[in-house]
Amino acid sequence: MSTGYHRFDGAGPDQLDAMRQLSGRLWSWSSRWHPGELAWFWCEHGGPDPAWRLAHWRHGERVVAWAWARGGRLDLQLDPAHLALTAQIAAWFGGRAVTVLDAETGLIGELARHGYERQEDGRFFAHLRRPLGADLPAPAPPPDGYTLRPVGGPEDAAARAAVHAAAFSVPMDDAAYRGVMRAPSYRPELDWLVVAPDGTPAASALAWVEGEIAVLEPVGTDPRHRRRGLAAAASLAALRVARDLGARQARVCARGDDGYPAARAAYEAIGFRAYARNVRLVRR
Repeated sequence: MSTGYHRFDGAGPDQLDAMRQLSGRLWSWSSRWHPGELAWFWCEHGGPDPAWRLAHWRHGERVVAWAWARGGRLDLQLDPAHLALTAQIAAWFGGRAVTVLDAETGLIGELARHGYERQEDGRFFAHLRRPLGADLPAPAPPPDGYTLRPVGGPEDAAARAAVHAAAFSVPMDDAAYRGVMRAPSYRPELDWLVVAPDGTPAASALAWVEGEIAVLEPVGTDPRHRRRGLAAAASLAALRVARDLGARQARVCARGDDGYPAARAAYEAIGFRAYARNVRLVRR
């Protein structure tokens, strides 16, 4: 008997559009995903990796779930009104590890019925938020010789790629960053760069705005320029523009465990407070 659900596989632009459509419709503080983050994670490597498996499910014309399998793990989003679809998603995935938000209690309960149990290894990502009201501080002036400015356009793609690669020890080139800049919700005025006295990119912060919510993703500093408040300055500059564009709240994710406290402490120093965390579920 038909369940009324239809699955669509593939890694084309229609898949990202469906994922962003669902994350925008379901966004709340009990949701793990924001449409801006999806755009970043999709584009940061220049486009979909051939090793990814992606699908979304529709009920009628409405997108009600998506699933993204990569590196042996599953990320997903499921409309709470369609939890019965969990069995189909688990069967489609067929793997062991799933990451969800601790506030997604209905989804966690359904995954438990299919053999997935919470597993703690000491490491986790926390979700932090802060209001973007009148108390949002202005960025501190950067140290002498450093320049804080918004990205001008594609001519800054190489600099943005370089600072991201240095901050996170990952490969990224200007072609990949130009792909980020082509994302539907990317705005250069929300993308901030700190340039060192010698002209090299030192730190950056990118915000994504959807409705009244801004998300910072990513924020980073070249290790050679850390402990100067550069990432904080770039983040606050991006958030002030986000507020001008209508955002009323901001969210960011950072390691929440004590094994890597620096990022969380930096966000707390500019007014963010933890409100939720990711949890890892592993099939028995």
